Amino acid sequence: MSSINIDEAQAHLRQVINGLNAGEPITITDQGRPVATLSRNAPKQWPCKAGSAKSTDHWMAPDFDEPLDDFKDYSA
Repeated sequence: MSSINIDEAQAHLRQVINGLNAGEPITITDQGRPVATLSRNAPKQWPCKAGSAKSTDHWMAPDFDEPLDDFKDYSA
């Protein structure tokens, strides 16, 4: 578990929170003594919904599945 000084946490609270992964705690200390533990909640929903890119145009090169010239020596 990592820790941060209370003055540093207060000055950079938004960055401290954004740097945390869900469920990862960080201890806030005051003069070297732990005074609080901060952790980020897991998101309540995914950032996108299933099927949201259904109407988006996708392009793929016609030779997408063709073998690469660099690997011709390795193919049988």
